[in-house]
Amino acid sequence: MKSSAQQTKIAIPDVVNRFKDLYRDFTQVKVNQFSQVYADDIIFRDPVHEIRGAGDVLGYLEGVCERVEFCQFEYLDELVSENKAYIKWNMNFRHPSLGKEVHTVRGMSHIEFSDHIHYHEDVYDLGEMLYEHIPLLGAATRFLKRKLAA
Repeated sequence: MKSSAQQTKIAIPDVVNRFKDLYRDFTQVKVNQFSQVYADDIIFRDPVHEIRGAGDVLGYLEGVCERVEFCQFEYLDELVSENKAYIKWNMNFRHPSLGKEVHTVRGMSHIEFSDHIHYHEDVYDLGEMLYEHIPLLGAATRFLKRKLAA
């Protein structure tokens, strides 16, 4: 049995690197990069949406970019095979309706691909991202999290 230092590293597929580059600084969708990353029949899922088709996903992402003042992804870890990847990240963002401070949400992207991504699912705590920053709802969300953790 090989030690972890001796194990062969798999080469990261180009589409995974293109995906990470697309989102690294995400205050504006780079349309030319988008078409190099996503297949026309992409299925995109997150805690709020399921969107099918490159045109609709692009429209959704453009809408997100219009509403944020700052958005950068910091990649923490990844598990990559020849046709799927799980990428753990911190999303650092500032949204005008959430104040002037930069917020950080930890999440993970699951992508499936060949030469382009045909499935993309983001998993993150929607409460941490949104609900906890709304005065009354935020206090209730934080209270419930503390109670459940006890």
